[in-house]
Amino acid sequence: MDTSVILTESSYLLLVALGAVAALLWLIVFVKVHAFVALCVVSLVTAAASGIALDAIVPTLLSSFGGTLASVALLVGLGAMIGKLLEVSGGAQVLAERLVSLFGPSKAPLALGVASLCFGFPIFFDAGLIVMMPIIFSVARRFGGSLLLYALPAAGAFAVMHAFVPPHPGPVAAADFLGADIGLLLMVGLLIAIPTWYVGAYLFALYAGKKFLVELDNRLFAPSVHESAHPLPAFSSVIMILLLPVLLIFLDTGLNTLLSAGLIESNSGWIDFLRLIGKTPVALLITLMLCLWLFHKRFGMKQMESWCGESLAPICGIILVTGAGGMFGGVLRASGIGEALTTLLSDIGLPVIVAAFVISACLRVAQGSATVALTTAAALISPMVAASTGLSSLDLCFIVIAIAGGATVLSHFNDSGFWLVSRLFNMDESTTLKTWTVMETLLGTIAFILACVLSLIF
Repeated sequence: MDTSVILTESSYLLLVALGAVAALLWLIVFVKVHAFVALCVVSLVTAAASGIALDAIVPTLLSSFGGTLASVALLVGLGAMIGKLLEVSGGAQVLAERLVSLFGPSKAPLALGVASLCFGFPIFFDAGLIVMMPIIFSVARRFGGSLLLYALPAAGAFAVMHAFVPPHPGPVAAADFLGADIGLLLMVGLLIAIPTWYVGAYLFALYAGKKFLVELDNRLFAPSVHESAHPLPAFSSVIMILLLPVLLIFLDTGLNTLLSAGLIESNSGWIDFLRLIGKTPVALLITLMLCLWLFHKRFGMKQMESWCGESLAPICGIILVTGAGGMFGGVLRASGIGEALTTLLSDIGLPVIVAAFVISACLRVAQGSATVALTTAAALISPMVAASTGLSSLDLCFIVIAIAGGATVLSHFNDSGFWLVSRLFNMDESTTLKTWTVMETLLGTIAFILACVLSLIF
């Protein structure tokens, strides 16, 4: 096909994507259409405008919507129940008081962020944030001020660990594509993730917490209702509840890393069983059963069942909007916009590490999913890496971090995580863009800059 024709098609698809994002902004921010409705309408129109066959539009919408719900609904539902039980039992209060006593009241946001960095090593972003939300709410309720002051350090911690540090799927897949050493990537990822989090999440949260007053939404995690007849749970019980999903999920992510490195065999029954109970929905289900067992004698199963039911009502909107965001991202992926972006960038002649960041960032903006952007960009950049001479093992790790940084920036309407954070923090779309989107862009950009600087030094 003639190059001018390719560029014309690529330009058209890019214009469609830009128009879709502009339409969402207009409908949601200015016309005040509900986000779920706006996402459905724009997804349908975008699918038709991008050239998806008419008989394939509805299947594309449904498969993308259903695929997102499959990964999000169970996590949010089970996590909300665990969070509710931690909150109403006083468990969140116990952990919050212990964290604050260790770090001091003035460093409560730092304490939440450090705890989230620890929990975020093996646990995925959405599951970790859901489990930490009652603790975040409890600390925010105790000390007052904007919820963002306490929530952003924790959310940013889970975001950087998920994007930059094995054994999370994105960096593991990118390392596999580029031939980077997983162990070395783990060290490089931690070296870059921690200062990136401190500047891009913690320090930004101190600023955002003063500029944007976000009130607590007590419908999701209400104030603790435990009575004097029901003493607060032991700190060890709370830690066990929080660590159990982390340890179980680590079984899956850790064993998957060992399998990818060829250190263990994949045809072992006990490995398959451990990976099964380490799958995030199963791990959260086991954790929920532990909560019920620990608290049922004090509160009774009838009360426990009532609290579990109460926890589900506020998350229906979260799940539907998150699914619609995934549907919009699925339409953009099916439209070929990702291929259009890489075609336009392929002949620019950027350095490998810069091209990796730019391609990944464009894919992220176009289709929403950070993991998809990361893995796709790694696959696209791998021929360029293979053709480059003189790249060391550290250089390969820095390129993986650059790709991950690009896959982190500019979270917006087509990212299901955008809607998850928006609804959990009870923020409107405009505030989410000014806070969450800015923080994600800071995190991705800072990590990329650090990777570039370190690549020049080493």
